[in-house]
Amino acid sequence: MDRLDEINAFTLVADARSFTQGARRLGVSGAQVSKLVARLENRLGARLLNRTTRDVSLTDTGRAYLARARELVAEFEALETAVRDQGGPRGLLRITAPVSFGASQLQPVLLDFAAAYPEVGLEVSFSDRAANLVDEGFDTAVRIGRLTDSSLVARKLAEVRVITCASPDYLAAHGEPQRPSDLIHHQAILDLNVRDPHIWPFAHGGEPIDVRVDGRLRFSSPDVCLEAAKAGFGVARSPDFVASADLRAGRLQVILAAFEPDPVHLFAVYPHGRHLAAKVRVFVDFLADRFKGEPAWRRGWS
Repeated sequence: MDRLDEINAFTLVADARSFTQGARRLGVSGAQVSKLVARLENRLGARLLNRTTRDVSLTDTGRAYLARARELVAEFEALETAVRDQGGPRGLLRITAPVSFGASQLQPVLLDFAAAYPEVGLEVSFSDRAANLVDEGFDTAVRIGRLTDSSLVARKLAEVRVITCASPDYLAAHGEPQRPSDLIHHQAILDLNVRDPHIWPFAHGGEPIDVRVDGRLRFSSPDVCLEAAKAGFGVARSPDFVASADLRAGRLQVILAAFEPDPVHLFAVYPHGRHLAAKVRVFVDFLADRFKGEPAWRRGWS
């Protein structure tokens, strides 16, 4: 077990390129993880890591050793997980999810899951920041958009439309835009969460159309943007699940629907592993079942 602790400490430090981050992931002090790695190097009679005040890097020997060390640690974790899971899903499940989606759509699913699996505890962080699942100890994440992290397994759950909308009163007073270029004559309510709030992407006939917009109201929340739109301050863009209740009630109206860009996707993601823990597997299956077919938030208005 001492040797396995040493190998595990080495892989964590090597992957994080930091003794501090490796220690955080292992749940021990920096001094302890440094001692474990030094003991491994002394036992092997080889230097595995180059250390400077700013960085940690692998030696050639360390690089070769790391590949096999990862396999050994993964095998041991898979063995422990398989034994723990014999009694069914259990243990603490740590999840991260976007704020707006979590509040409006995920919350009832989480409570139903907790009722269905009483042996599984839930610790859920609602944040629009894309957390590093491995470094921060999350088991799974719910994400919206286009995924670029190839180190994660992704399961598509649903499509999310990005709609443009305004209140009926605003449209009666200012006219309804008929094409994206008409937005230059309207007040845009800008969501600061997107990469460039001033560029609104549309599409027509398969061709992308980017329109530059401007407005005096800017918020880092799609919920607040929609509140401003309902109050008649201008035109807003939002994921459809945020606007669904107001669209259904007629407080907001979709505009420029013929120019909507392609939908983005809702995913459940989790780190690669040879043996997926039962608590993660049943949770992802639970999400897939709840969000299959037409999303509930789109019913009654789309």
